[in-house]
Amino acid sequence: MGEIPQLLVHDAADNVGVVVVEGLTAGTEMLCVVTHDDTDFRLVAKHDIPIGHKVALRDLAPGDTVIKYGADIGKMVGAATVGEHVH
Repeated sequence: MGEIPQLLVHDAADNVGVVVVEGLTAGTEMLCVVTHDDTDFRLVAKHDIPIGHKVALRDLAPGDTVIKYGADIGKMVGAATVGEHVH
């Protein structure tokens, strides 16, 4: 059995992923899987992030569109850098 992913990204266009494990702590090098094409990459969590919460996959500025499932789910009200909690 392979390593269990900690973060799922649904579409290659997404700029956030979703934490899918309990107890994710700052400094964890996450295995991130893109479910659309089953590719993977690594990303370091910059905060403790609860299950079901989002993580920035690239730097996001206030006013940027948040893309999840390939769709616009809202606008950033603050900044987040790669690996930071987006909530």
